[in-house]
Parts: sequence; C-alpha cells; structure tokens
Amino acid sequence: MTARRATVEPAWVRRLLIAIALAFLFFFLVLPLAAVFWEAFAQGAAAYWDALRDSESRSAMALTLTLAALALPFNIAFGVAAAWAIAKFEFRGKSLLITLIDLPFAVSPVVAGLMFIILFGANGYFGAWLAAHEIKIVFAVPGMALATLFVTFPFVARELIPLMQAQGREEEEAAVSLGASGWQMFFRVTLPNIKWGLMYGVILANARAMGEFGAVSVVSGHVRGETNTLPLHVEILYNEYNQIGAFAAASVLALLGLVTLVAKTVVEWRMRRETEALNADLPPERIDTPAAAATEHS
Repeated sequence: MTARRATVEPAWVRRLLIAIALAFLFFFLVLPLAAVFWEAFAQGAAAYWDALRDSESRSAMALTLTLAALALPFNIAFGVAAAWAIAKFEFRGKSLLITLIDLPFAVSPVVAGLMFIILFGANGYFGAWLAAHEIKIVFAVPGMALATLFVTFPFVARELIPLMQAQGREEEEAAVSLGASGWQMFFRVTLPNIKWGLMYGVILANARAMGEFGAVSVVSGHVRGETNTLPLHVEILYNEYNQIGAFAAASVLALLGLVTLVAKTVVEWRMRRETEALNADLPPERIDTPAAAATEHS
C-alpha cells in the first residue's frame, strides 16, 4: 500500500497540473486563434467575404493548394520507398540515407530557398542553360514546388520507418513464399499494414506544405496574383496595413490548420482502435510485439 501511494500524486497536484496545462493552451493557442477570427470579422462579415473574394486572395489560396497537391505524390512515393528500403533491407549507406532524410529538419527553410537560387537562379549553376532554353524555375511556380517538396519530404518517411521496422518482414516473406508477386505483396500485405501511418504522414506533410513561408518566400519573387501563397499574401497585406485582408487570409490558414488537426486526431483514433483490436486477439505474452500482432491478424 505504501509503495502504491508513493506513485500516485495527490488530487491537488493533478488539478494544479491540469489547470496549468489548460491555461497554457488557452493563452498560447485558443486566445491567438480567437484573436485572428475576431480581427478578421472586425468590420463585419461583408468586409470579410470581400477580402476573400479579392482576385489576389483567390490566387493565393489556389496556389497554396496547388503546391500542396504537387508535393504530396512525390512525398508519398519517396516516403514509402525510403521506409521500405530502410526497414526491410540492410545495405551500405543506410545510415547516410537516414541522415539525409532528416536534413530538411536541420536546415533553415531560408537556407533551403537560397540553395535553389544558387542552382537555378539567373547567376546559378544551371541559370544560363535554363535561360537559353526559356525554362523558368526560380521566381515561378516550379521553384516554389521544389522548395515545398524539400521542406516536406521527410514527414511521410519519418512516420513510416519506425512503423515498418516494428512490423518486421514476416508477412512479406510469407506472401512471397506463397507465390505473390512484388506488387501483390505491396498492395495486399504492406500497404494495408501501413495505411494509417501513411495517412498520418500525408496529413503532416500537407499541413507543412500549406503553411510554409521561409523557403517559398525566397524563391517566389513575391509577384502579386502569381507567386504569392497564403502565408506570403498575409505578410504583404499586413505590411500594407490592410488589417481586414491580412486577418481574413490568416483565418483561412487557421481553418486549414484546424481541419488538419481534426484529420490528425481521427487518424490517431483509428490507429489506436486498430492496434487495440489486434492486441485483443492475441495472448497476453504477444501483445507487446507489433510484428507478431500483424502476422496474427493476417
């Protein structure tokens, strides 16, 4: 009994910790979000909708969604391929590949944008060749897509690598031994096992793509109505003291963030439910073994 009491906090400690956490969330999350929407509607709903119907605002929203849509297929393909290679095979340079995947987390987005300027700018390594062939990358949508892809590509891979490592290779080896081809093994065995982790990584990558500022700002050129995403549009409007326009655009970003949060919560809930369902079918000594759980489920 004494040992049990030593590991249980008093009720007032729990209430104090909960109160501190709620206060922190209120002042640093709920209150700033509420302030954004309050300022956006400060002059009424009509002014808010007029700001969003502005041609530059619509262009910024369309470009933001376009860049996210362009980056996600590459993120999915690279993330699944990299996670499969790292989790399922042993090869020389494996540690280097893992380090390179983490590189965008360590490099400032502004530096990432400058890298593309050095490569594809007018005075860059490939600038003369691109100009001779009338190909424009920097200060255009292609450069912005490359910058977005650079800052977002680790998310899917980093979500899938530990998941696939935990699952092991038993199911894939069993499928091959039963005569399944490589594609059959992937679509019928591997993909069902990683689907929720893949969706989680896609949600995180999509959120980063829509909210990216630094790298995109460097390579965009800030051409109004052409190369301004929503974050860049918010900055320009705020610097011009267009409060309603700036906060209206910011409210759209906040709504996208809230939608992303809801989607993330749903995926986490589904992952937890599926894990609990798998564990419920196993004897107690095997519940803590994810690979064994996946094998038993198959």
